[in-house]
Amino acid sequence: MDRAHINGAELEYEVRGSGEAVLLVHGSVLAEAFRPLLAERALAGYQLIHFHRCGYAGSSRPLGPMSISDQAADCAALLRHLGIAKAHIAGHSYGGAIALQMAISYAGLAHSLVLMEPAMLTAAPSAAEFHAQLAPIYSAYLAGDKAGAIDAFLKAVNGSDYKKNISAHMPADVFEQAVADADTFFQVEIPAVQSWIFTREDAKKITTPILAVAGEATARICWESHAMIIDWLPKSETLVLSGLTHALQMQDPKAVTEGLHAFFVSHPMAKAAARSFAENRR
Repeated sequence: MDRAHINGAELEYEVRGSGEAVLLVHGSVLAEAFRPLLAERALAGYQLIHFHRCGYAGSSRPLGPMSISDQAADCAALLRHLGIAKAHIAGHSYGGAIALQMAISYAGLAHSLVLMEPAMLTAAPSAAEFHAQLAPIYSAYLAGDKAGAIDAFLKAVNGSDYKKNISAHMPADVFEQAVADADTFFQVEIPAVQSWIFTREDAKKITTPILAVAGEATARICWESHAMIIDWLPKSETLVLSGLTHALQMQDPKAVTEGLHAFFVSHPMAKAAARSFAENRR
């Protein structure tokens, strides 16, 4: 992978293909969550930007707290580094929260948003219940059982069979990498997502086309986040994939990429540019 110096850190990234740019913003824990999409034919006509956020895989470790806004700033800086003025932003889970923040803080960069069960943990109806579920997981991490803590969290959001469900499409060392990145998740990202505020009023600031994606068999809190996006952003298009959990793009990358392709085709950048040009001439 290539490396870019971004906001005092080094991020590793790779660019696949050519065409309209698609920035893939992975969620917490699994740095390679979007890798299965890179080889899918449905997105062959797009420039896919796959990178590891700060604290994951070979990217720099955070030197201190890092907010959702900081993560959005890294994404914007990476696009600028690549000379990309506008991109489709696809975010999964914690990456979905980053995508939402990008649409507010860097509206000019986000042509469209694909929100795959974004982490909206302060607003979801079952947030208190989910945080209580996290308490023993966090205790296991503090006791030094990183592998047990990561496994318990992934089971909580992706189901008890998550390893079997994603094994066909993910690298063999995906779990070991997640354990190696555990400090980022528990020390940096849990506090950040718990303090990130996104409200109905914030949602009104977003005018880009949105595709809200969910797995039919996803965890309760993930479905609640999906439902809030549809409620708060009523013009959103919706894609619900049968039988999939929160790990949807890792379970069935073909179904996910076909859905993304259909959405991107419906909202091409060329059409938006032509509309903007016409409006400026009036």
